[in-house]
Amino acid sequence: MMFWLLHDSKPWFRQKSFGYGAGLPIAWQGWALLAFHVALILGLALLLQHKPIAMAAAVLVAAILPLPLYAARTEGGWGWRWGGDK
Repeated sequence: MMFWLLHDSKPWFRQKSFGYGAGLPIAWQGWALLAFHVALILGLALLLQHKPIAMAAAVLVAAILPLPLYAARTEGGWGWRWGGDK
């Protein structure tokens, strides 16, 4: 992996206005991470479509594993928001 990307301190995602988690990407790194994440999950689902238990386990792990990176790269971090001021 390209660890030099992680040294940049700029956020890759906006904070959500409502709810918990990351909003839309605001940097190319965020879009690349999101595209890779979606492609990984779809690829695993297609690859393991005839093995439902293995597919469920692999997709669950692939969905959860990058969440700390999303949280670290969201401006303002993750927290519950009710739509007020940033």
